[in-house]
Amino acid sequence: MKDKFSSKILKKFLWAGLALIIVILIGTIAYWFIGNKQDSIINCIYMTVITIATIGYGEIVDLSSRPLGRVFTMLLAFSGFGILTYVFSSFTAFAVEGELKATFIRRKMEKNIKKLKNHFIICGIEGVGFHIINELNNTNRPCVVIDKDKMKIEKLTEKFPEQIYIEGDATEDIILLKAGIENAKGIFAATNDDNINLVICLSAKQINNKIKMVSGCNDIMNIMKMKKSGADHVISPTFIGGLRMASEMIRPAAVSFLDTMLRDKYKNLRIEDLPVSDLYIGKPVSALNLKKYNNTLLLAIKTESDWIYNPSESFILESNHKLVVMTTPEEREELEKNI
Repeated sequence: MKDKFSSKILKKFLWAGLALIIVILIGTIAYWFIGNKQDSIINCIYMTVITIATIGYGEIVDLSSRPLGRVFTMLLAFSGFGILTYVFSSFTAFAVEGELKATFIRRKMEKNIKKLKNHFIICGIEGVGFHIINELNNTNRPCVVIDKDKMKIEKLTEKFPEQIYIEGDATEDIILLKAGIENAKGIFAATNDDNINLVICLSAKQINNKIKMVSGCNDIMNIMKMKKSGADHVISPTFIGGLRMASEMIRPAAVSFLDTMLRDKYKNLRIEDLPVSDLYIGKPVSALNLKKYNNTLLLAIKTESDWIYNPSESFILESNHKLVVMTTPEEREELEKNI
């Protein structure tokens, strides 16, 4: 990833180096003429270098009878030493900038994480992890990413420059705490290794036993182990992939509709579930006044034991009901505040 700050320092360093080379060339040519072209080029270069570096050796090019030559030497010493100092300072800044920048970014990330509540944590970028991050960003849900591979993080920040992340091992409790697991709403164990996902599940539930845990599982034989370790839901990418391939063959129109809904950059529709607040308990669906939301459609209501599809306006809402709606991220946020 090309970093603007690094590029700026490198550019300064290159310009300073070029200026130093020009000064050395000017000094070399000037001493060659001052010495009436009697001194060798190597002696003229040497005279220029020791003057710029203020080493203090004797005059290789004799200036005892050339006062203008000594004036030039003084000017060369001041200008050359200044440029040389700038070159060294730029080089030092370029050398230590990576470490300083990493420290600055780490502190900034930790500060931003402390402000988060009810956010999501994604452990693992590669594979399904990237698509989880993409979906959470598209639906305006705050999240923190954990991965110990710096290259993967750099690729992620190219796509999502504002993404909050932590470079570290998600199986370590200290890393999960830095990611704000105590205040998080949910965590995804999305690495490509079932054993790592298993440890993440165990660690996460020990720190926060109320957090919702979704884990990936490559081998379906490990699904029960994942659930016993604390995962609320276990997803097999190969199983889901198989269902998707079958759906493409037998119900292509439905699959096309869902794909269009997910990829529409203007509407950005999603199917969401929303709890019913105390304000509407015992009231009909019509009291929600969903018609004022132009991009929201009530699809179903999940009761304690059943599903009510396409509920009527007179259907009475209860405390254990959840609304399943198709809506945009913006209207979802409004619905969360109002219902």
